[in-house]
Amino acid sequence: MFWFFAAILVFASLRVITARNPVHAALFLVLAFCTSAGIWIQLEAEFLGIVLVLVYVGAVMVLFLFVVMMLDINLTRLREGFWGYFPVGAVVALLLVTEMALVLAGPYFGLTEAPPPPPSPAGYSNTKELGRLLYTDYVYPFELAAVILLVAIVAAIALTLRRRKHGKRMDPAQQIRVRREDRVRMVSMPADKGDQA
Repeated sequence: MFWFFAAILVFASLRVITARNPVHAALFLVLAFCTSAGIWIQLEAEFLGIVLVLVYVGAVMVLFLFVVMMLDINLTRLREGFWGYFPVGAVVALLLVTEMALVLAGPYFGLTEAPPPPPSPAGYSNTKELGRLLYTDYVYPFELAAVILLVAIVAAIALTLRRRKHGKRMDPAQQIRVRREDRVRMVSMPADKGDQA
């Protein structure tokens, strides 16, 4: 099953970067996320696999697809900077290929001599163990990461907020305090019957 999921994951990853249509690339990225979740579940990390599907496939990729389908993307303009980024991409690809070769050729380099991890006891919950670690041993880094994310959200809103000089604004408190006498003036006028001839 691992080799089946790995083959699909490699194929989907290649199609993400080689597909000409951005919508097709985003759909192949969804396939890559789903197969990655399958590999996580095989590694007994069920919580991470489910979160990967719920968060990335269910929320982030839907947003990506919505943005890609709503925008009119000029494909020729996107391909203009390909050769400028090619050296950095080639170095990263070479490092990834080297790491995969070391993993696959582990027996030849003596990397498989490490003892296998002990089997999980009965009733073991990956989610419970992850929560216990987050809120006991790593509670301060977890809270610090939450504060940093909150500051990033506030900073992004503050940077993108544009105030218009000639925009009309209303004060809700002033609207609530208004009285009928301030808005409507009753005028008593005698009836005019006109000239009767």
